[in-house]
Amino acid sequence: MKVFKIVELFAGVGGFRLGFENASKKSFQTIWANQWEPSRKVQHAYNCYVKNFGENSCINEDIAKVINDVPEHNILCGGFPCQDYSVAATGAKGIKGKKGVLWWGIRDIIELRNPEYILLENVDRLLKSPSKQRGRDFGVMLKSLYDLGYDVEWRVINAAEYGEVQRRRRIYIFAYNKSTNYYKTISHINDKKELLLKSGFFADIFPVNDYNLKKVYDCNLLEYSNILDVSDNFKASFFNSGILIDGNIFTLETTPAPTTIKPLRTIVHKENVDNKYFLTDAQIQKFDYLRGHKKILRRKPNGEKYYYTEGKMSSFDSLDLPSRTMLTTEGGINRSTHIIEDPHTNKLRFLTPIECERLNGFPDNWTNTGMPESFRYFCMGNALVIPIVTKIANKIKKIG
Repeated sequence: MKVFKIVELFAGVGGFRLGFENASKKSFQTIWANQWEPSRKVQHAYNCYVKNFGENSCINEDIAKVINDVPEHNILCGGFPCQDYSVAATGAKGIKGKKGVLWWGIRDIIELRNPEYILLENVDRLLKSPSKQRGRDFGVMLKSLYDLGYDVEWRVINAAEYGEVQRRRRIYIFAYNKSTNYYKTISHINDKKELLLKSGFFADIFPVNDYNLKKVYDCNLLEYSNILDVSDNFKASFFNSGILIDGNIFTLETTPAPTTIKPLRTIVHKENVDNKYFLTDAQIQKFDYLRGHKKILRRKPNGEKYYYTEGKMSSFDSLDLPSRTMLTTEGGINRSTHIIEDPHTNKLRFLTPIECERLNGFPDNWTNTGMPESFRYFCMGNALVIPIVTKIANKIKKIG
């Protein structure tokens, strides 16, 4: 049995590690992890990781300072920040955007250790970033990976469309070194549409029905001489499924195959919950406003008037449908917060931290490690859906 050694970057509270271990603790061993949030004095996510996985399970340092400490490994994974990946014209590897520089930390680790596989997760707007040069940021990433000897497949996955309880849409990026058996297995398949629909990495674990004939795009990344050329000139229409193989990009918009819907009520407490999670009359009134229709007169910086509008939302979330996407502001008084009608009392309340953990597939009280309750919500708003990672891990185990 092959044992995959894993390095986990931007580890948060350990979603990737849990996903792999749920597939097989024997096959997947996380040997090094890093979690560091520069803007926070107390490192709650790091503390949670260590509490659950043990002392010395994670490094709490700026990734740029510990690149050379990263050990040899088979799989590099992480949910990295989505910022601005534009390459500056001057300075070594200078790029714009405070967190965009973190991509170069990933790139440097790949160059140093040359792992067989890379699995990254991000918000799907990465494919269209930035608005003034759509596709540039993802193009920079693809060019970086190609230059290091990797081909790439990606898929935007809505977890609820594959049997999970949350409508959480994220892009998963799977890169594989050209020295791997997996590359040798699929490199002879010339039909890229066939790869994305039937034969590629994601096709059997996240099956699709069809694709949109009007949303197909291909281009040759080899037309760009280097990273700076991509940063300055690259534009592309990236869709929810795509592949970079031997320098050629092919992408199309696929339609997920129908699956059984898992409703929100499946993760709701079966017992009564603490009264503090129930809405007061004042909070109900506030949410009625926040979730109601709005048409507000505002002014642009140049003084021009315009109307800001928001459509009406239901007063509470249906328990018979998958939940909306959970954000980092969950648990606060804002429009995006989930409000449910408690099945035991028929009164309106917030989701509890445990219910939010269940939305992402974490064990109950995973984040109950001494952090403030508001940060428990924040961590789950930042987390990935663990069963999605487990399905991917099982596929990696299969391809070897």
